[in-house]
Amino acid sequence: MTDRLSQARNKAKILAAQCSLDFYNHFSSEHAQSRDIFFSHPMILRLREDVLPFFNDGFGHGIEHSKKVAIDAGILAIIETRPWSSPSEAKRICILSQMSGLLHDICRQDEDHALRAAEISSLILKSYAVSQQDRIDIAFAVSNHEAFKEAVKTEDQRQKLLSDILYDADKFRWGPDNFITTLWEICCFEELSLNEIIAIFPKGLDFIKKINETFRTETGRIYGPEFIRCGLEVGAQVYRLLLDDLQSKDVSFCHK
Repeated sequence: MTDRLSQARNKAKILAAQCSLDFYNHFSSEHAQSRDIFFSHPMILRLREDVLPFFNDGFGHGIEHSKKVAIDAGILAIIETRPWSSPSEAKRICILSQMSGLLHDICRQDEDHALRAAEISSLILKSYAVSQQDRIDIAFAVSNHEAFKEAVKTEDQRQKLLSDILYDADKFRWGPDNFITTLWEICCFEELSLNEIIAIFPKGLDFIKKINETFRTETGRIYGPEFIRCGLEVGAQVYRLLLDDLQSKDVSFCHK
């Protein structure tokens, strides 16, 4: 990675760290609960190891992305189930949501990656202490997480909830994470030059804006837009920084 692009990435990290997201401020207790489950529950610990071989962290949707999605999915599960569930049921849905988060991108580079990941998820979970219905529900959520595709409808309310939670947790990452890790990893993976990055940047920002209207849970619709807004603010500043280097010629993102 060139020095200038390293500076842009570091600047993005600094800017993103300055974002104070209400989602984590308002739900600090739920965040702590979800993290505790993620880092201590035996099934989650096992699944974290089982999914590792499926990820290419250089492609921008690797294990770190899935960990963040899983933890945020757990937070959403605790919030969304509070009005009607018992503590034990809320914890169970939190666990299933985290499992969905860990599994959703295991086939990220495959064609129809969501459907393929759903198929593999069912196979991975066959030996886990979950019911057949749990496996079906997780696979449904995984198959239904892609942006800008019409959500597949289901009459099963728990299945719908898991699906909506996974979708929103995944789309939270379209905020600051795009400019902390995802952008740089994808550009490095594809060996894009500085000029190529600058050329696609405005289209990428416009694409991210469109996610604002797609959040599915009540909590996601309230708090999701702040993730996107923060990401767009970081992205706009990084774009201006990269424009300063327009005069540079043949600057490759990664040394070949």
